[in-house]
Amino acid sequence: MTAVVELPHSAAPAAVPEAAPRRLRKRWLAFSAVITASVMDLLDSTVMNVAAPAIRADLGGSYASLQWMAAGYTMALAVLLLVGGRLGDLVGRKQALLIGVGGFTVTSFLCGLAVSSEMLIAARVAQGAFAAIMLPQGFGLARDLFEPGERAKAFGFFGPVMGLSAVIGPIVGGTLLDADLLGTGWRAIFLVNIPVGIFTFVVAAKYLPNARPTGRRISLDIPGLLIAGAGLFALVYPLVQGHELGWPLWSKALLVASLPVLAGFAVHQSRRQRSGATPLIEPGLLRSRSYLSGVFFAVVFFGAMAGTFVLGMFLQVGLGYTPIHASLAMAPWAFGALIGSAVSGITMQKYGRKLLHIGLALMATGLIGLYGVLALTGLNVGHWDLVVPNLIGGAGMGMVFVPLFDIVLSGVRDEEVGSATGMLGSLEQVGIALGIAVIGTIFMGEVAHAAPATRALAALDGTQAALLATVGGILLAFAVGFLLPKTARAGTEH
Repeated sequence: MTAVVELPHSAAPAAVPEAAPRRLRKRWLAFSAVITASVMDLLDSTVMNVAAPAIRADLGGSYASLQWMAAGYTMALAVLLLVGGRLGDLVGRKQALLIGVGGFTVTSFLCGLAVSSEMLIAARVAQGAFAAIMLPQGFGLARDLFEPGERAKAFGFFGPVMGLSAVIGPIVGGTLLDADLLGTGWRAIFLVNIPVGIFTFVVAAKYLPNARPTGRRISLDIPGLLIAGAGLFALVYPLVQGHELGWPLWSKALLVASLPVLAGFAVHQSRRQRSGATPLIEPGLLRSRSYLSGVFFAVVFFGAMAGTFVLGMFLQVGLGYTPIHASLAMAPWAFGALIGSAVSGITMQKYGRKLLHIGLALMATGLIGLYGVLALTGLNVGHWDLVVPNLIGGAGMGMVFVPLFDIVLSGVRDEEVGSATGMLGSLEQVGIALGIAVIGTIFMGEVAHAAPATRALAALDGTQAALLATVGGILLAFAVGFLLPKTARAGTEH
């Protein structure tokens, strides 16, 4: 799977740093902890996809279990991002980051010790939960560390660093797998987080500023969290397990039941606001057509990004590529995303929503190009054949990613920005989980029951079908894009 470049999402400001930014002489060292925390999350998502075949060969389990190793992480992240920012409000952003980094490091160790696919899935879910606490603190801590004149420079580091991580992540993962350090095999991709996590924790504890509460009363909406979690689980679980189980009646019933449960969550949020309690999501957002259109666009777009998962799987399952070889073959997509992000960042204020449509058109062109290459070359495809369509598709993805949050938030009131960003970040993860589930079901539907002699051809057919489905999702996003605001939100720090 091509890496999904994931920026930290902002939380509503609710803490005041004890030391003014100008007195934090080692603020850039402190800021490195914020950056490293985000990189850990991105790298872990990336290398998981590269290692999937090796993990299944060692631990066994079904193809659906492979999907849950990725989808379980993103599901936990999606649900708990809604409260990650609120936890920062309650205990302070520094303390929340330390909880997240510490938990992420420990659960990485547990992933490395897993002796069954079920244990690895459970550890991945816990890892996603701690990532949801860790990630929302990033931009708030940057505001605590830097004066307004320096903040633009600090925020500017996120995009290139995340893009570079997306490029090197699959390569690092493939190298660790091939190196088989001390006989650890695929476990090294998780164990490598331990020294990185310890460094991040120590630097954050020593150099990040402490914060004191503002005095505003904030409480976690536990019932709302449980309702949202139940609705999301009912939506995604059947998509992951349904095909392998033959789509029993209960799986269809769960899909239908998810809709009223999520509607009930919206009603609960409205009632909570009227009672004076703190909602997870500002109910006013659910009445904004432009914002809801943006949310739908984001879900479809991030789901389509997850559709590139099949290329890496095809190279390994269908063609027998080693993990490092597959990583190098997929790297042009990430390099293209880095280029597209840079171009979009420079031209965002001038072109606004047009960048979304240009990026989607390029992304669809790249995926259609991949389909055409596979149709012409079949199982004789070489990684050089994939370079140009990967570059084009990746550039389109990067071009969409940079302005998306600012455009979606352009019609949101200032007091709603924190809640709107948190919800958008959560649904970004839902889109990724749904994309993995839907596209994975299409691909695995061809491969799972194929005889060994025909598995490569089945993987080819599954990949082509998944690519066409992904293009369909992009076309849907293209149409929805016309409902979004035409310009970006000036000065939004997402």
